[in-house]
Amino acid sequence: MKGLLFLPFLFLTSISYGASVYDIGNAISNARAACGGINLYLSEMKKMAGINTAVTGVGTVVGIGATATGIAKSAKDKEHDEIIAELEEMGVKKIETEEELISLLAKLLEETNNQDDVSLAKELYRKKNSLEEKSKKLGNWRTGLLAVNTATNVAGTVIANKNRVDSNLYEKIDACRESIKELSAVRMQIRVSGESDETQDAVAKKIIDACGDWELVDLSSVDNRARGATISSGVGVGTGLAGTIVSAIANSKNVRDSDNGKKEKNLNTAANVLAGGATVVSGVATVFNATQINAIKKAVETADKCEEALQ
Repeated sequence: MKGLLFLPFLFLTSISYGASVYDIGNAISNARAACGGINLYLSEMKKMAGINTAVTGVGTVVGIGATATGIAKSAKDKEHDEIIAELEEMGVKKIETEEELISLLAKLLEETNNQDDVSLAKELYRKKNSLEEKSKKLGNWRTGLLAVNTATNVAGTVIANKNRVDSNLYEKIDACRESIKELSAVRMQIRVSGESDETQDAVAKKIIDACGDWELVDLSSVDNRARGATISSGVGVGTGLAGTIVSAIANSKNVRDSDNGKKEKNLNTAANVLAGGATVVSGVATVFNATQINAIKKAVETADKCEEALQ
């Protein structure tokens, strides 16, 4: 009777052993299929985040330049106003054309023999015209720099909005996690039963140790930073565009010549404020992009380690 019971037991053990060996081989194949190729996708995301950091970084620098240029322009405009005040105190009217200036100087020469006064008037006019030219150039530079800042924020918005973890990658990583859980369970079952094959066990352990780290990776942080960069760059687009328009209007001839310069002064102030705002949001977007790189880097390291173990 004992012999009759013993033989079926050996038969069942043999079947169980064969099935276990097949299961772990199949589980390893499943893990390789589920976890392979993730690193390539994440490497592309890391590259795009780096590009966006550079783009928004340029926008920040350009924004700083636009703000500084606007402040310099305001200083020149103030100096220009002081010169105009001095001329008005001397009883000199506003000169619109070169002919008017020549006529006025000729009149001065006729009415006075004091060459010092004539020289002073000429020097004041020369300085006034020089300041006007510098103010116009600074205004044009500010407008141009704000336009560049706006363009970088447009690019930053597009890149950040696209550089997110899509549903396919989430599904692939989830599938990888599940395959590693399955492989770990099968390996544990075989080791407990004492039927483990050393070669396959070593392969399974290597994959489990490397790819099991996906349980520690939080991809939501990548998306959160992308969302922050998108919003910041989007705000920068609006602010920079408004600043570009206001700056261009403030530096136009009609505005410069109207209302004794009050309208121009107010618009210049507004343009400078908008330039400063565009700079700030570009800086915020740069920070989001830089931190996104770090978040992606952690995922890339896990993907690379896992990919190596799968070979």
